[in-house]
Amino acid sequence: MPRKIRITAGSVVVDADLNDTETASAVWDALPIQANGNTWGDEIYFKIPVESELEDGQEVVELGDLGYWPPGQAFCLFYGLTPASQGDEIIPASAVTVIGKISGDTSPLKGVASGSTVVIEAV
Repeated sequence: MPRKIRITAGSVVVDADLNDTETASAVWDALPIQANGNTWGDEIYFKIPVESELEDGQEVVELGDLGYWPPGQAFCLFYGLTPASQGDEIIPASAVTVIGKISGDTSPLKGVASGSTVVIEAV
């Protein structure tokens, strides 16, 4: 069953789908979530009230992937290269559990400032 979410980061709104991982289910159960987002290159991340172990950890992610980073209990939106990236690979700080994918264009996220309020809600 698809689990659709809406992410509002500052004035930018994107829709996404959560996948079938246990971590994505834990995020779904914790909705709605609101936090102040931090940026790291073209990634927004913030701590969420979910504790989960690494699940099928990914050291390289794709454009638009949503990740969960266990060391920081962080939800991550990947919309471009990070400081750890090499070439055109999107590389998180360390392995993440990919928990979903942004639908459509991710480029508006490039305008979100660090410290912006981020809200994740079920659609």
